[in-house]
Amino acid sequence: MPARDTKERLRAGELLYGCFVRYPDPGLAELLALQGFDFLVLDGEHGTMEPRDCENMVRGTDVRGVPALVRVPANEPAVILRFMDTGALGVHVPLVSSADDAERAVRAVKYGPRGTRGLTGVRAAAYGQRESLAEYVERANAETLVVVQIETRAALEQVAEIAAVDGVDVVFVGPTDLSHSLGVPGQTSHPVVVEAYGAIVEGVQGSAAALGVLVADEAGARAWRERGARYIAVTVDSLVTRSARGLLAAVRE
Repeated sequence: MPARDTKERLRAGELLYGCFVRYPDPGLAELLALQGFDFLVLDGEHGTMEPRDCENMVRGTDVRGVPALVRVPANEPAVILRFMDTGALGVHVPLVSSADDAERAVRAVKYGPRGTRGLTGVRAAAYGQRESLAEYVERANAETLVVVQIETRAALEQVAEIAAVDGVDVVFVGPTDLSHSLGVPGQTSHPVVVEAYGAIVEGVQGSAAALGVLVADEAGARAWRERGARYIAVTVDSLVTRSARGLLAAVRE
């Protein structure tokens, strides 16, 4: 895990900006880490990324002192274990719809006594060479991040309960899947989706968790910052496509 204590920064009320990348390339991860992001999210849900890819990408971000989390494909302990063992700082868990789902995610990320994560001398533990495994367990339980994604109609009824689960660091809005669940696929500004955003914001308020969100552009980031989000991410896809289109439009005038 990088020296930068992301969890403490969130607890101190800092505003963090990150970037999702779903292309399994360590050089791309390192290049993004050099741009000034506070964190990266390696997308193992929608990309082709496997744990081996993730491990090499985490090496690339570690070199630049930027923490990397992984969006795992499923809220399953065996899946979360393999991605966490790469040395990622934490996980994004998709489609968390209840407090029980959130509790299961936390237990998969944390070692005992809080969780059930299996222990051995993998890369996350510096192969057992830097400190004792007991020391590593204590540090990992204190530093690892759990980000739960609110993306379903069912989750809207339990946001407060999800945010209250011990060990949940960020409650993250997934606009696209949420719009799909609400019957308006891809219409992330539809009134029914905007109403859902309000319910999520209200549910997170007063909890120890930070509010997080995926945005498409600067305007989205500013709007969510006004709503109280402190963990705001874009995708590398949106950065590249907007920049490319903007450049081509300018030079072809």
